[in-house]
Amino acid sequence: MYYESVFRGLNEQGVKYLVIGGIAVNLYGIMRATADLDIMVDLSQENVEKLVIALENLGYKPKVPVKAIEFADPEKRKMWQEKKHMHVFLFFHPEKLFEEVDVFVENLIDFETVGKDKKIVRAENIEIPIISIKHLIDLKKKAGRKQDISDIEALEQVRRINEI
Repeated sequence: MYYESVFRGLNEQGVKYLVIGGIAVNLYGIMRATADLDIMVDLSQENVEKLVIALENLGYKPKVPVKAIEFADPEKRKMWQEKKHMHVFLFFHPEKLFEEVDVFVENLIDFETVGKDKKIVRAENIEIPIISIKHLIDLKKKAGRKQDISDIEALEQVRRINEI
């Protein structure tokens, strides 16, 4: 499974995270091409430090020329947002060039709120926490790109089917 090692590593470190973006759309049964893994994490310093440890242990490195641990500093994240217009912090694997992990620099929806409604899916004996369809639709509405609009339509269909 794509990103199996990332899910295992995050879970082993006890990282509080949710899968969002295209992989979440896939996990809801909607097939569409996507390459990167988008995640939302609890942005507390302790949790982000666990995230960094997990990804570094797997060989992932920041795409930008900074030390990964700097992502744990809320003041640095704020500065990156304001001065660099950074929305996600991208981790890449030098040996797995198509595997990238994007982490929101600031959560567009409160993590604790979305965490209460998360869905856990099991794949390859791994528990994967994904954002609820409702909150995934909310995030995609905020992004508003062409692909997001298409995803929203498909997610709405899945939501209607699940209500039956």
